[in-house]
Amino acid sequence: MYPNMTKYSPFYFDEKGFYQNDKSFMITGAHVAYLTAFLNSSLFKFCFLNNFPELQGGTRELRKIFFDKIPVLKVSNEINDSFILVLKDIQNEYTKQKAQRIDSMLFDLYNLSQEEMKTIGFVEII
Repeated sequence: MYPNMTKYSPFYFDEKGFYQNDKSFMITGAHVAYLTAFLNSSLFKFCFLNNFPELQGGTRELRKIFFDKIPVLKVSNEINDSFILVLKDIQNEYTKQKAQRIDSMLFDLYNLSQEEMKTIGFVEII
């Protein structure tokens, strides 16, 4: 789940069946836990956040047309499952350390070099 317009990058992994209004969207399909982690990651924020148009007040418009252009690594069911617990944990109580752990998991999946990881750093937008 995610809002149409936001200053932040608030993607939520929903297993509770929340209702949504007309100002938010839902992504469905396979490997949604991994995708939620990716969309909340420093990697996504560093590389792709500027692909979404900036509106008045520093907000960004998050529309499907802009997501379609972003290459996302295809993962196995096992990798997706490894993100479920960490997402539930961070959504229950956010800490910088938990966010950095998820970033580290994604950096490993994308086989980033130490230099690439250092360049991206930790982008905290909450």
